[in-house]
Amino acid sequence: MSAYGVINRPQRTSYLPTTLWDSPRVEPDLGTPSFVTIHHIDRAAVERVQTGLFNYLHSTFANEVDKGLTYPQEDISDPTAFGAYFFGGDVLVGIAGKGDPPAIKSELEARGVREIEQSLDVARNGRTWEECIAGFYYVKPNYPGRSSHICNAGFMVPLSQRGSGYGRILAKSYLHYAPALGYKASVFNLVYNNNVASVKLWEALNFTKAGLIPKAGRLKRKDGEGEEYVDAIVFYKSFEET
Repeated sequence: MSAYGVINRPQRTSYLPTTLWDSPRVEPDLGTPSFVTIHHIDRAAVERVQTGLFNYLHSTFANEVDKGLTYPQEDISDPTAFGAYFFGGDVLVGIAGKGDPPAIKSELEARGVREIEQSLDVARNGRTWEECIAGFYYVKPNYPGRSSHICNAGFMVPLSQRGSGYGRILAKSYLHYAPALGYKASVFNLVYNNNVASVKLWEALNFTKAGLIPKAGRLKRKDGEGEEYVDAIVFYKSFEET
């Protein structure tokens, strides 16, 4: 629960189309550029049809929280707590491409977004979730009621997939999906300033530094020797800018 009480996510009766994104990664066995597909998923369908996916998302996120470097939670090992937090919003999953890119159904030229028709199972292409998930994120209102048009998001790239440019793909897809979900702007409340890659990414995508919160996080030291207080940047971006 936030300082404002319970913040309810919008109810979805349909899910947004899957999209195709170019990846800077090169397939080592083919020597060709790869791609990522982004899928808007439903928790009920995931638990009913996609065996093991919820558990993989949970374990990946819980391991990141345990490191104590990027998220404010200290423990999210309980699957119910993870489900309430992460699936309390819309969830998008990125699947690293394998084989030929899928056919493009439509293209939004102004934003360079390509929509496709492809299920998670087809994108998975016989691989384990560990092998194919490039990353995932949630999108949810940052505030309730009269300010619920401003969203927040939380991103995760599995450790084994880092260094492939997937974080930037997820971030760019967020700039498509968040306004498509009806939001007018985005606020990231706590981007710890020792998370250099994240800070550089949002700066590169023209997010504004709306504020600095001194000693906002009591984080574990990267050398494993105790904890330290770290400042956090508040990032903002309007989706209505021309």
